[in-house]
Amino acid sequence: MLDFKLKIPFFEAKAAYHHRREFIDEAIQKVLSNGNYINGPEVSEFASNLATYLNVEQVIPCGNGTDALCLALMALDLNPGDEVMIPSFNFIAAAEAVALLGFKPVFVEVKEDSFNVDCASLEKNMTKRTKAIIVVHLFGLSSQMEQVLAIARRNNLFVIEDVAQSLGGSYNGQKLGTLGHIGCTSFFPTKNLACFGDGGAVFTNDLGLAKKIKMLANHGQQKKYDHVYIGLNSRLDTIQAAVLNVQLPWLDELIENRRKIAVYYLQNLKGIASISLPQVDDNHTYNQFCILFKDKEMRDGLKKFLAENGVDTMVYYPLPTHLQLAFAKSGYKLGDLPVSERLCDQILALPIYPGLSTENQSLIVSLITSFTNETK
Repeated sequence: MLDFKLKIPFFEAKAAYHHRREFIDEAIQKVLSNGNYINGPEVSEFASNLATYLNVEQVIPCGNGTDALCLALMALDLNPGDEVMIPSFNFIAAAEAVALLGFKPVFVEVKEDSFNVDCASLEKNMTKRTKAIIVVHLFGLSSQMEQVLAIARRNNLFVIEDVAQSLGGSYNGQKLGTLGHIGCTSFFPTKNLACFGDGGAVFTNDLGLAKKIKMLANHGQQKKYDHVYIGLNSRLDTIQAAVLNVQLPWLDELIENRRKIAVYYLQNLKGIASISLPQVDDNHTYNQFCILFKDKEMRDGLKKFLAENGVDTMVYYPLPTHLQLAFAKSGYKLGDLPVSERLCDQILALPIYPGLSTENQSLIVSLITSFTNETK
């Protein structure tokens, strides 16, 4: 056993600040001195900077990633009861947004080798009420967008991309979040592009949708006290925008640092027969690095062993969305989406973030190797 004082966190939120402290302090102090805490110039500056980075026409900053999904859905003029297909193996935010707005979430299966949407499941669950697909590029790996977009075109569906875990990644040379009708992201502190609180953004090449989303994010206003839509109060505050303006130029370097750690894990864990490793892709952003075990008992055993030796890990996700109590009235039951259900019992996410030292990477690999050798 290691010294319990040794601690390798799952994520080190303070690192981003310490590495760029001088620039971040300066940016925040400028906002405090000017007093433009809401809709200050830093917000529009960030929207422009991110639009340039993504090569997209419009970026609309907002309060958080869940709001981004709500705004995207609100802009599409869907009717109550219209169906939106969503992978069940995912964080609840996408399904939550759909249900909150009175639409029907239809949960679909994912592929075990990528954790992303299974296009066969999209085809299988299509009905006359299906109006949109929310594509989640989970853990940083792109979904098969060529197939998804082909299905959407054949069935006249909207495509919303959730790139909260994959911002900065690409598919066939195009940035994720810009292939569908609308892209959404979060700037939660654990994301590759992170602020120091809550934040989000919506992006699109459709100027009509962009105009509507801008209004929806600000109480549905087209000008002050002139409300065209029932909207939200969802603004990215100026301090968070200032932080993001500092962070954005570092995004590609931060992603590359994650990729290097992923390569180390892939190279040094590949010989362990009881572990399945994530799909290799040069465009993967590795917001998470997840491994699979043959069963829940072994997964939980390793998680406990690593914790006893000072290493934090996470289970993404312990329960698929279709089996969450919040969706108990949706009619889904255990066994409806077997791949998603099985992944929840098998998956474990390892620490992966810029600043994770090579010594700690080696230690994590050694501990996993030791555990798997003992449990053969």
